[in-house]
Amino acid sequence: METYKSKVWVLGDDIDTDIIIPTDYLALKTIEDMKKYAFSPLRPELAGQITEGDVIVAGKNFGCGSSREQAPEIIKALKVKCVIAKSFARIFFRNAINNGLLLIENPDLHDVVEEGQEIEICVNQFIKCNGKEYPIASLPQNLVDIINAGGLVQAMRKQNGLEPLK
Repeated sequence: METYKSKVWVLGDDIDTDIIIPTDYLALKTIEDMKKYAFSPLRPELAGQITEGDVIVAGKNFGCGSSREQAPEIIKALKVKCVIAKSFARIFFRNAINNGLLLIENPDLHDVVEEGQEIEICVNQFIKCNGKEYPIASLPQNLVDIINAGGLVQAMRKQNGLEPLK
């Protein structure tokens, strides 16, 4: 299992897809153009502060709202390692997996972690924060394979012996 340490950004409950990427910016040409506006209704500076490998920790119902596929694409474009939340909206969860973004549900971490803190994540086993381990449920192997491939399209290309898309 993969283990890594990451800096945490903390968000609250009910972070909807319009907070993740507002409708106004969906007309921009590329995800790279859009990503600088991630979370702008809530925290306009946040997208510029996130660095590769960081983790977002949120409350309940992360990704609620529309079925906007760009929401997990934007988070992945910011090079966020994973999102840990008390719970995820069902459609966001599926879109995130399809885009190769790791999501971890944990009911306790949000209440004990502080922004900027470093946590250790052992995928499919635990999260370590403040010297305590918080168990996490294992993702089914088929979802792990999709995430590791970089998303559903890449996983299917790999399964069918095709070269990955660039």
